[in-house]
Amino acid sequence: MSVIRNVAIAGASGDLGTPVLNALIESNKFNITVLTRHSSKAQFPATVRVNPVDYSSLPELTAALNGQDAIISTLTTAAMDVQHTLIDAAIAAGVKRFIPSEFSSNIGNPKASTLPVYQSKIAVHKALQAQSAENPTFTYTLIRHGPFLDWGLRAGFFFDFRTETPPFYDGGDRPFSTTTLSTIAQAVIGVLTHFDETKNRPVYVHDLVTTQRQIYTIVQKLAPGRKWNPVDISTAELEAKAREEWAKGNTDLRSIVGLLCRAVFAEGYGGEFKEVDNELLGLGLKTEAELEEVVKAVLGDLL
Repeated sequence: MSVIRNVAIAGASGDLGTPVLNALIESNKFNITVLTRHSSKAQFPATVRVNPVDYSSLPELTAALNGQDAIISTLTTAAMDVQHTLIDAAIAAGVKRFIPSEFSSNIGNPKASTLPVYQSKIAVHKALQAQSAENPTFTYTLIRHGPFLDWGLRAGFFFDFRTETPPFYDGGDRPFSTTTLSTIAQAVIGVLTHFDETKNRPVYVHDLVTTQRQIYTIVQKLAPGRKWNPVDISTAELEAKAREEWAKGNTDLRSIVGLLCRAVFAEGYGGEFKEVDNELLGLGLKTEAELEEVVKAVLGDLL
């Protein structure tokens, strides 16, 4: 069994990278190195080592990863291609475990895997499979968790409380898995501390399974004086429009959100995880009452 002690993280200042870095620090189990771009102005705790790198330079990345047991990538979707050089550098440096910036819905689902928004992640997955087959000491783990629960609530992704006519995707009754940022961060710790059990495979985690209508019921309870008139929106139509935007080169969140809605809310796209690795990774599940607390904490001062 391999023991992970020295851990590098790329993208540590982002929406997910920040809680992952904080969880690594709070676990007190690892020596942590943060990889940043030379131009980055991000500030990090004094307890971590900060190593500025050129992500396009294989020699520079290899030197930065020398002596590291694991590398975690929480880079944004726009930076997915960077990970191919990061993989090569990790192998050259003798890194044992690579956790790519998959962090998503069930990309392994046959229907979800056709969505263009996931192709760069799938390409990274294929590269990891090929490289781990050729280099037995190099391993990987993919972490899949559905949409961010707290971020999604704040962004109005599950229920857009900012409009009087929020969308219910395909009726709003489709169950989907969802996970808070803090739980995802703990899942990373679980992967690093369960090396053999998480080797060369995806792990699935969630805090709970819910529906848009369930969240709407909670929002109504929290804001009894507000009235909404939800409207049904077809995820198939959203996908078609988003694919048109993608073909034009428009890949910002507003243009591609229809693809994400398809993966989460559409029938047959694997939005609800039937089996999860929570128990293996030491993660619990949230109750309906705890879901209400999350909704209240995120939206309480916004409603």
